[in-house]
Amino acid sequence: AEALKGSRVLTYLGLAANGLGDQGAIALADALKGNRVLNTLNLNFNKIGPAGAKALADALLVNGVLTTLNLYYNEIGLKGAKAIAEALKVNGVLTT
Repeated sequence: AEALKGSRVLTYLGLAANGLGDQGAIALADALKGNRVLNTLNLNFNKIGPAGAKALADALLVNGVLTTLNLYYNEIGLKGAKAIAEALKVNGVLTT
């Protein structure tokens, strides 16, 4: 996640089925806040729960370049889904 903060060339990051969980999602969300080039992030099948989804939602409030975020088959629950939905009201670039 640290490398993602300063990356100026990485536009796609596929981390599906890596068992990231909430802690991994929180670390990635922190990195997304400062990243200005990543446009696609695949986090399918990572056991991300509501806390990880909330952290990602917070990142979406300030990240203006991510257009695709894949969260299929995670465990974000209603709280996580609501947090992301609220972030999408502010974020004008995430489309998928």
